[in-house]
Amino acid sequence: MYGQYKYGEYRYGEEDTPTGPEIDDLTPDLMKYLPWYYQESNIMKSIQNSIEKEFGVSAYYIEDVYKQFFIDTATWGLSVYEKELGLKTNMSLSLEERREIIKAKLRGTGTTTKEMIKNTAEAFSGGEVDVIEFPEEEYFIVKFIGVKGIPRNMQGFIDMLEMIKPAHLYYEFKYTYTVWNYLKELTWKQTNVMTWDELRVYEGE
Repeated sequence: MYGQYKYGEYRYGEEDTPTGPEIDDLTPDLMKYLPWYYQESNIMKSIQNSIEKEFGVSAYYIEDVYKQFFIDTATWGLSVYEKELGLKTNMSLSLEERREIIKAKLRGTGTTTKEMIKNTAEAFSGGEVDVIEFPEEEYFIVKFIGVKGIPRNMQGFIDMLEMIKPAHLYYEFKYTYTVWNYLKELTWKQTNVMTWDELRVYEGE
């Protein structure tokens, strides 16, 4: 089955034919198109059932290929995007992390600007980001505003940032955490079941 392979690793012919829930919604009911006198024929039902499954499998593959044309739904096709963009395929990353890197690379194509760095950071964090420049000191700050705490896949963002920024510039990150006023509304019982990391990014109700 597909679960035995990692997306992007198997070649055509290596995967098993999809069955069950994967094709159920895509499988037509051919018996309803036949004359009434075939409805009680087990032989005809068996023949049509085999044909129906083939239609379902074909529809599955057509739909699966279509998904590869869009980054947000691509799976095994992500390796094609990565190859075209000069990115290394890292199968240890989740599909969502790989999509973030691809989107950030597309946003980071061209001359590096403050807006490019901002767009790249937002592609990884999924929230608003501010970039504060200090030209005379030759450095900048990436401040994550829309997401509290340290965004996931920060290493992926750092790797991308190193690729698009001018070599002479250095940088630092600033993160947004929960202010004390938010925590004052919580009872001791509520805080007692939360970890310190959860409290740092608590947004209130």
